[in-house]
Amino acid sequence: MDFTFTDEQLAVAEAADGVLGAMVSPDRVAEVEATEDRVDRQLWTALAAADLLGLAVPEGVGGQGLGLTELCLVLEAQGRCVAPVPLWPTLVLGALPLARFAPFDLAARWLPEVAAGEAFLTAALTGSATSATGAPPVTAAPDGEGRWRLDGTEQAVPAAHVAARILVPARTPDGGVVLALVDPAAEGVRLERAVTTNREVHPHCHLASVAVGPTDVVAGGEAGAAALAWTLEAAWTGLAALAVGVAESAVRQTAAYLNERHQFERPLSSFQATMLRAADAAIDIEAMRVTLWQAAWRIDTGREAAEAVAVAKWQAAERGQRVVHATQHLHGGMGADVSYPIHRYFLWGKQIELLLGGPSRHLSRLGALVAERVSSGRGVAP
Repeated sequence: MDFTFTDEQLAVAEAADGVLGAMVSPDRVAEVEATEDRVDRQLWTALAAADLLGLAVPEGVGGQGLGLTELCLVLEAQGRCVAPVPLWPTLVLGALPLARFAPFDLAARWLPEVAAGEAFLTAALTGSATSATGAPPVTAAPDGEGRWRLDGTEQAVPAAHVAARILVPARTPDGGVVLALVDPAAEGVRLERAVTTNREVHPHCHLASVAVGPTDVVAGGEAGAAALAWTLEAAWTGLAALAVGVAESAVRQTAAYLNERHQFERPLSSFQATMLRAADAAIDIEAMRVTLWQAAWRIDTGREAAEAVAVAKWQAAERGQRVVHATQHLHGGMGADVSYPIHRYFLWGKQIELLLGGPSRHLSRLGALVAERVSSGRGVAP
């Protein structure tokens, strides 16, 4: 397979790097992190003006009709500067499943606002991603009036505090899954503020008999289960893209630091121990990168992607945290300074490692997928 990007994809990457590189600096990130929402709304407006928020929104509702690969290029650029904007929750967790599975009227209600930078979206996926069965922790029961009543708690919903709607998967009495859009301000919804490892706000979402009408259902029954599975695969792949950007930038900053700092009248970069550690980090990043694009390519081309996604998320978690640990250690005492830029990359790497399941979870999932394939006689992955 050929992972060479098209001219259009290269233009997306260039535009993302241009906007993010011009507006994001360590001082700016620290300033945004000191706010209540911890979201850079000026940057969000600039991303909308550059047509980067509507990349995967269908052309019929104001977008460009592209796919996950293009979104991953933007997420990789975000990771390189650890920009405090909810690109992953809004574009991957919210907009992508709406564009793919929602009825037209529901998609047309929200996707133009996403493309214009007027609405944040997110999804409550932690329970489904980390449970042994993959079943959502939230339940949905019919109320006899054509609506669903949602009950339960989803932990750590990214950007829920600023989201206009939250995509919530819930298990139904017949064993199916309903995927519904929930208004965070609706009766019965309570958001409990929670701050994560990388200083973002990911509130816990408590639902008590929250009414969801048929016009807010993205998918239900067997289609709901399939939509949830696809959304999780896209979410894990998006995290892998963020991890590549974070790791790549951390290594570049560390290389510059090692060239500038001297010991025994020699740059630190000339010592064998530092060279080997940096080289190992560079190899880790390339492994993360190739498995990321394998997963994104399979999803965008409609191929079976479960194993490729599990590999990509495991590589991002295992190798990604190894890279940010190495870069922090190579900075010596400066790496332990929580106000120094490299520490922020360490925090992002650690968060991505564990978000929606850590490395052990995905390695176990990969083993189960391979065992299932072999036992069914399907042989090698298609």
